[in-house]
Amino acid sequence: MVSKISEGVQISVETFYQQEYSNPLNNEFMFAYRITIENHNNFTIKLLSRQWYIFDSNGQQREVEGEGVVGLQPVIESQRQFQYVSGCNLRTEMGRMYGYYIMENQNTKATFKVKIPPFEMIVPFKNN
Repeated sequence: MVSKISEGVQISVETFYQQEYSNPLNNEFMFAYRITIENHNNFTIKLLSRQWYIFDSNGQQREVEGEGVVGLQPVIESQRQFQYVSGCNLRTEMGRMYGYYIMENQNTKATFKVKIPPFEMIVPFKNN
């Protein structure tokens, strides 16, 4: 697991290789990731959007952006957390992701950027 605090918001990420949804013979490797967002600020926040940078080990890069996460724009009260699971498909056995969320302070309506720490996605047999 990797974790980082920026702008008073802690982002923690765990990754899981999804063997049942992968097809190595066709260079299709599926990973799930669980993200926990913890609001350490003294105000409520709302997650408006996200931006991802995804890298395969063959040098290919993708960018994904959009509103919310998993179809939601969660509101997270002070000292509370929100957790979700999503997925990423790679064309190689190893890859990396990082990015950021755009959050809104619910008191002032000011927006701010929260960094998502870089995390690795590695097929388990590559670690041997």
